Amino acid sequence: MSETVDARGLSCPQPVLMAMEKMKEMHKGEMVVLVDTQASKENVSRAVQSQGWEVKDIREDGGEFELSVFRE
Repeated sequence: MSETVDARGLSCPQPVLMAMEKMKEMHKGEMVVLVDTQASKENVSRAVQSQGWEVKDIREDGGEFELSVFRE
């Protein structure tokens, strides 16, 4: 079961900080991060990768992005 971080409606750096906090809680596993700007999508992607997590999939729907990330 994956965790979800809903950062829609928030501007950077808040989505990155929320994703980082959840990664620290989880240590490993699967997480979905929801954002609604291109900048947030790119910043969250870079941040999770810098912490050893992998971006498995990014889906876009009506200007909102769903990032599926995981770490074994």
